[in-house]
Amino acid sequence: MVNCCGLVTVKNEPVPLKQVEVQVQVQGHVASVSSTLQYENKEERPLEAIFVFPLEGDAALCHFSAKIGETEVVAELQEKQKAREQYDDALSSGQQAFLLEESSESSDVFRLSVGSLPPGQNASITLAYVTELAVQADDALRFCLPAVLNPRYAPQDSGNVPQVTSAPGGSVPYTLSFSVQVSSPCPISKVESNCPLEPLKYINPDQTQATVSLSPGHKFDRDVELLVYYSGAHQPTAIVEAGQASAKPDTLMADPVVMLSLYPEFPAEVTSSLATSGEFLFLVDRSGSMDCNMHNGAGAQKRIESARDTLLLLLKSLPLGCFFNIYGFGSRHESFFPKSVEYNQEMMEKALEKVKGMRADLGGTEILRPLRDIYSQPCLPGHPRQLFIFTDGEVWNTKEVLDLVKKNVHTHRCFSFGIGEGASSALIKGMAKEGSGHAQFITGTDRMQPKVMQSLRFALQPAVKDISVKWNVPKGVAVTLLSPPLNVLFQGQRALLHAQLTGQCAEDSEGSVTLQYNLGEQSVQNQLSFTVKPKEDTGMTIHRLGARTLIRTLETELRLAEEGGLDKDKVESLKKRVTELSIQSGVSSVLTAFIAVHAGSRQTVQGPLLRRNIPTPVLRAAPKAKKMACSAPLLSTRLGNAQPMMS
Repeated sequence: MVNCCGLVTVKNEPVPLKQVEVQVQVQGHVASVSSTLQYENKEERPLEAIFVFPLEGDAALCHFSAKIGETEVVAELQEKQKAREQYDDALSSGQQAFLLEESSESSDVFRLSVGSLPPGQNASITLAYVTELAVQADDALRFCLPAVLNPRYAPQDSGNVPQVTSAPGGSVPYTLSFSVQVSSPCPISKVESNCPLEPLKYINPDQTQATVSLSPGHKFDRDVELLVYYSGAHQPTAIVEAGQASAKPDTLMADPVVMLSLYPEFPAEVTSSLATSGEFLFLVDRSGSMDCNMHNGAGAQKRIESARDTLLLLLKSLPLGCFFNIYGFGSRHESFFPKSVEYNQEMMEKALEKVKGMRADLGGTEILRPLRDIYSQPCLPGHPRQLFIFTDGEVWNTKEVLDLVKKNVHTHRCFSFGIGEGASSALIKGMAKEGSGHAQFITGTDRMQPKVMQSLRFALQPAVKDISVKWNVPKGVAVTLLSPPLNVLFQGQRALLHAQLTGQCAEDSEGSVTLQYNLGEQSVQNQLSFTVKPKEDTGMTIHRLGARTLIRTLETELRLAEEGGLDKDKVESLKKRVTELSIQSGVSSVLTAFIAVHAGSRQTVQGPLLRRNIPTPVLRAAPKAKKMACSAPLLSTRLGNAQPMMS
């Protein structure tokens, strides 16, 4: 289907979504986010609204509620099909109902259904999630509130994908109120953003707590990126969170959970001797969407221009004697050279000239074919293959791409670059995670160079092998790891581990964890000690992050089991485990959905439900040749006779 831009605003039809209010609490390197969406039905008949919107791909969505007048309805998690049926039944009987579900194809896209709102009625929808903040090349912690859901390219034979209506940048008919409270054991040195901020206000004398907010009247027409800087280097930490007293015994939510933040320190003699060998393959998105601006701000360059600048910087920095090749992809793909060539002055200059002539002229964003082509080619002996991918992330089959990267991780390390605002965090972070590499987001020119050089430095770092984690805990305590095994470590880059603690011990007991690995010819150990006594008042944040981590791991196992044709009992067992863990923890999954029904709202509805589209920012109109799956949050409405209807 072809994406249509600005249909609502051009026709000047009323749009139910009026305001978005976001409150963020940053504690150390974890953010708790509460977003409230305010709707108003100015139509003469009841309506249903469908809002497709982006979230960070690794966020744990853990709360959803609706307030209609003075009545608040808190949603519960249910198996997805059961929740959909309950939602449609409620609308058919004239009740108000609310449904929130995650896309089956990409974990950073959600669909909110609001129905049915009577004429003149207001409704406030609140959703909450928690997420970890990524450490940047300059040691900042990055928080991103996505506004732009870029069009996701779907090939002709793709199945159903969410249909979304978008508005040109600057014409989004709702505003954003955004406030942040930051607290940390270390002083907060500064907070920066790509959007205008009010001055930072410190709450206490030692400057470990502060508040900041967006300047009033901000149109939510671009991603809001926040960079938080703490004084001093990041330090390894361990946080033990108490279980929930009301939780069912012997479950994840009933037991304490520990979150470890490790910052590996490599021996100086190893970090000073970066590799001079390797095969570097650069895969550059040259689809039509790369001709779009990086963001909606003034002076924004094209995405393809940013990709070229990033690639030029990398090419000039490769070590002599390595091998390299450059691929461009869209609906088809092509390479600069028939096979990888040795990096020397002559070949570098040839490549630089070719890169300067690259255009966004290869059609749709079909990344699977070039990846399969690259993975099918034999690696060069003595030259570990490093794959650098530059894309705006406009693909709909994210999980299929990640599964392919995961299958080839033993021969290809993957370093990903998300180009421009709205790049899919699920795709960019996912490729780096499954490919044992590192992810970067390039949204402007000001911080590009340190990000590029950091990724290259990581790629040239000797491969870390035989990573193991050993726990030393008091007698009577057992450790169950919630995170997948660590498969990559980089100097000074945070590695996160979540684990469930079961059993009993004295309150003042201490434990430790030892991270051991081989780096080159050396065996290295890093140790972190911690108090086993849990912290009480943490809002179950650590538990939800741990549950999210385990849910994502199980979902990957489930997809691979279904693709591999494993026996039905194994598949059903995985489905049951994901569903039960999601419902117990209150964290959404691909198999569950939040459902809320306002039981006291029953009324007779005559005629069809009116459908209205809520637009989100879009950075350009889609080229006609490109089939678009989605481009921004959509608000769709049905009025009147509430027959079940899903877009």
